Amino acid sequence: MAKKKVAISIGDLNGIGIEIALKAHKELAKMVKPYYIIDRVMLDIASSKLGIKVPKGFNTISPNEKAFKIEAGKVSKKSGAYSFASFKKAIELAKNGEVDAICTLPIHKEAWSKAGIKYKGHTEVLRDAFKKDAIMMLGCPKMYVSLFTEHIPLKDVAKNIKTKKLLKFLLDLQKSLNTNEQMAVLALNPHAGDNGVLGKEESKITKAIYLANKTLGKEQFIGPIVPDIAFTPNFRNNYKYFVAMYHDQGLAPLKALYFEDGINVSLNLPILRTSVDHGTAFDIAYKGRDISLKSYLNAIKYIQES
Repeated sequence: MAKKKVAISIGDLNGIGIEIALKAHKELAKMVKPYYIIDRVMLDIASSKLGIKVPKGFNTISPNEKAFKIEAGKVSKKSGAYSFASFKKAIELAKNGEVDAICTLPIHKEAWSKAGIKYKGHTEVLRDAFKKDAIMMLGCPKMYVSLFTEHIPLKDVAKNIKTKKLLKFLLDLQKSLNTNEQMAVLALNPHAGDNGVLGKEESKITKAIYLANKTLGKEQFIGPIVPDIAFTPNFRNNYKYFVAMYHDQGLAPLKALYFEDGINVSLNLPILRTSVDHGTAFDIAYKGRDISLKSYLNAIKYIQES
């Protein structure tokens, strides 16, 4: 079987993404055929700064963005613009059928903001690019967590929990995963609201779960589950998939358990996109530290096996 072609958006060049790409290339190229969205000028600058030789077969495609001076660990308008251009080029290649999937290295949200980019992250760009409600799922084969709300302030989470919206999310999630495994849906409030004493949102979650299961004709979704027991060993060992109501509710336990193994997957799209489940690590960029390649290689493995 031919290797899948994967566009790899290079992320923020002031961070650790390019170092990961260079160090992991030999192993990665055994699984897929990568195309790195970076021009040769910036690649050579980064390679020289890191003291890492560009490996053979490191195929590049220019994002058509101006070259700039790499400043390790600095939030930069120019590095933000470059990382955004790299991602946009990867999307273009996927839309045109020139690659089979996209894998993204970490961007810096503040750098995007400095560059005048309105998006807070990759998933929002994908929603606009494909006019679809992309779903953010993170994890590893032992446990995946899908986020109902993502990068919004905590004070806005409760008002975003609406039965109709959550129902669509659950049905889209099931369609994307196409799994018979039951999924645990977390409550929002402590004690799952204690029958309305600690919050009313659980009534909406309960109704969405009921309607989703009725539509599917099976008990696909379980819940709402009391959040403080959902990730205990006795409970989580019964489930592979979880739905969290907000970002940190799902990702704090996931990263505590499987930080180096986790990846980010964008579901409910016409193309496959995966990503590392970590940030730019500005504090260790270009310092010759040991950097784990596990999340990146797992993201590529997910593409290979899909």
